[in-house]
Amino acid sequence: MDGNHKGRSALPLASLRPETWLRVTPAGLYCEPGGFYIDPVRPVDRAVVTHGHSDHARSGHAHVLATAETIAIMRQRYGDQAGGAAQAVVCGETVSVRDVSVRLVPAGHVLGSVQAVIEYRGSRVVISGDYKRRPDPTCAGFEPQPCDLFVTEATFGLPVFRHPPDAHEIEKLLHSVRLFPERCHLVGVYALGKCQRLIMLLRQAGYDEPIWLHGALIGLTELYRSFGIDFGRVLPWTDAQPGDFKGGIVLAPPSALADRWTRRLPEPVTALASGWMRVKQRAKARNIELPLVISDHADWEELTTTLQETEANEVWVTHGREEALVHYAITRGLAARALALTGFGEEEGE
Repeated sequence: MDGNHKGRSALPLASLRPETWLRVTPAGLYCEPGGFYIDPVRPVDRAVVTHGHSDHARSGHAHVLATAETIAIMRQRYGDQAGGAAQAVVCGETVSVRDVSVRLVPAGHVLGSVQAVIEYRGSRVVISGDYKRRPDPTCAGFEPQPCDLFVTEATFGLPVFRHPPDAHEIEKLLHSVRLFPERCHLVGVYALGKCQRLIMLLRQAGYDEPIWLHGALIGLTELYRSFGIDFGRVLPWTDAQPGDFKGGIVLAPPSALADRWTRRLPEPVTALASGWMRVKQRAKARNIELPLVISDHADWEELTTTLQETEANEVWVTHGREEALVHYAITRGLAARALALTGFGEEEGE
């Protein structure tokens, strides 16, 4: 993109600027006229939750507004602590909260993930939550929304982060499987989103063998299945017979890759699917033999393209590599600032 950004026209004089009614608090981003928080990091009375990852979907809120999928994920993870009252909203539906209208639209991050489109007295704010721009058969794709203020993440907000095509990384894995037919491939994946996406990427590439799962991945994979995602043959690794793992693929949380249970696997090739595998030092530090650069977050090019597509005049960056994206926005003629919200983690499996 060359030259200055051509955003939406300036807000009408009667409109309130977003910073007058949307503010940062210790609990997170707070919409004052609506009386609700967006992805609060501590229990609050009213929360709009963009997706089910634990740094965005906390337990203990009195009221939760989210998609049905996100509510189901929260209930599976937190049980009775998922929230007092839950209001499931369909993507595209507009809900009035006091004098504020809220509409949820797909974010393309994981099952049920959304952006929150918030309108109040003539101004429109879009809060992205976490998002990616790649096609994903396990969730609805990101839909850019025109707005006055775009509140974005920047997990991979540095120009060095340019994710390769997913198919390229999956072929890397399958090539290694063919190259070492006597060995097992043990792949680290985040339990929510990355696990299910990797399974479907393998199926799209023509891999129809059983895929073995660590026990910590089974519950959320079955939840995805209950929402209509067909994974083919996906089995607990404990159900395998001697010899089943040779030439096979086992998925496990990144934290379990070096646990004692892996000794039962035949000479495992250890892989990790994460955008952070672009950083060679990270792969080396984790003793990852086969780094797979597969992320559920937008890379630098996708972040900057999204800023253009929203036509926003102002950008706030919530978490991640804020400074580079803020600098980029300012050089394109936008008002921009880093919110430096606390409580949002940097997971190895992102």
